[in-house]
Amino acid sequence: MNLSDRSPADGAVSVRPAWEVRENEGATRWFEFRLAFADGARVDALAVVGGGCVCVEEVRAQPALSLDDMALLADWIEESVAQACGAGPGPDGCGAQRRRARPAWPHGAEGRRLVAQEYRAAQRDGADPVLAVMGATGSSRRTSLRLIGQARDAGLLPPRRARR
Repeated sequence: MNLSDRSPADGAVSVRPAWEVRENEGATRWFEFRLAFADGARVDALAVVGGGCVCVEEVRAQPALSLDDMALLADWIEESVAQACGAGPGPDGCGAQRRRARPAWPHGAEGRRLVAQEYRAAQRDGADPVLAVMGATGSSRRTSLRLIGQARDAGLLPPRRARR
């Protein structure tokens, strides 16, 4: 499928709330996104809104998407989810502070050090550290857990469970 030749108006877009987790004054919400075209091409995605950004956790497409199409799809998903939240462009109406683009996150030792800082800060504040890393990196839950594991392996975070 080549999304650069299409627009969301060419297909049927639907966004449905999936579930919500409330913490203190904020909330993290998941949405199911579907884009179906008349020629049978279809994209299903799961998007999460929290910590000031919209993150795409899972995408299934028939036929498969290229990396360029994935970047374009992310913009479409963000706009559609924001509208479903009643905020217009940007996720503000979904309990987030403001719209922001996916941040550039350093790789290697610097990235692991920053992941550890975000994780510890969230623990101190009584927030979910995984969601904090997701919000800071703009990554999915699975990728954030992998980054946290790498920070642990590097000795920047304590082991997950104390060994006897």
